[in-house]
Amino acid sequence: MTTNAATAAATAPPAAWWRRQLPTAVLLLIMIVLAAWALATGAGTAPGVAPMDGPKGVALVVIGFLAGLLGGLIGTGGCSVMLPIIHFWMGYPAMIAVGTTLFAVFFTATSGGYGHLLQRNLDVRAFWWLGGSGIAGVLLGSWLFLLLAGQEIVLGLILGVIFLWPAIRMIYEGLFQRAMPKREGAAIPGAAWGMAVFGFAVGIATGIAGVGGGYALVPGLIYLFGAPVYITMGTSLATMIPLAAVGGGIKLAQGFVDLATGLVLGAGTIVGAQVGAAIIKRFKPATLKLIFGLYFLYVAVKFITGFFGVHIW
Repeated sequence: MTTNAATAAATAPPAAWWRRQLPTAVLLLIMIVLAAWALATGAGTAPGVAPMDGPKGVALVVIGFLAGLLGGLIGTGGCSVMLPIIHFWMGYPAMIAVGTTLFAVFFTATSGGYGHLLQRNLDVRAFWWLGGSGIAGVLLGSWLFLLLAGQEIVLGLILGVIFLWPAIRMIYEGLFQRAMPKREGAAIPGAAWGMAVFGFAVGIATGIAGVGGGYALVPGLIYLFGAPVYITMGTSLATMIPLAAVGGGIKLAQGFVDLATGLVLGAGTIVGAQVGAAIIKRFKPATLKLIFGLYFLYVAVKFITGFFGVHIW
């Protein structure tokens, strides 16, 4: 965003701010209506998931909000927050947790991506290349995911290995790199074919493990393509919209999504993603990265040790 644009956004009257939030409000209303319908009719109830009650619903909204807030701040979809919580501490089977959180990430990415679009933190060219090739990767990853159906212990190992990457990256940046590389500009440099290959690889991981891809997109765009940080955050979230839409839709059709849970989580992420996108330029994420890096490391160890029959709290 240019200085003049940033100044205009900061000094815009409240009425203008509310007009910009109208699409988000409409999306949130749709989510609430769909969630109420799913709860009332029992539509889309996944096997092995306990019925929804008041405390559980509130907990899911809070989890979704925190996941969306993190996504808006550091460009991830929030799966890495939602998935282990609903699996380990709320009892969702691993296959259902993967599908449900990927379904919910679509709403995180849509809300956060729109928020970054308003702030002009988005490279449209990179979005098309990453998103287009990423969809192809998601299709392949979703097929591989089906091969793991009924083998949750193997899926847990895969999830643990995947969680190691954001854990190590965040801990390193939180401890030793107090700020991301300071690159200016409104575009992500690099060859289109390179973005296509990168997006395809991220899509495969998204289809298999259900994580939205931001854990790989953000560092990849910054360190492999030399992208400006804030443009990276917005482009990452926007790219996850088609990846999560296709991946979440496939898992919904396959029966790996608990619809009510996904909608309630999604409602929380919509608000959290808007808050994160709005405050990103006022926030130094090093401490947050260290905290969540340690959390992801714990999750990775928990998944991996579970594969070997060692269950830690």
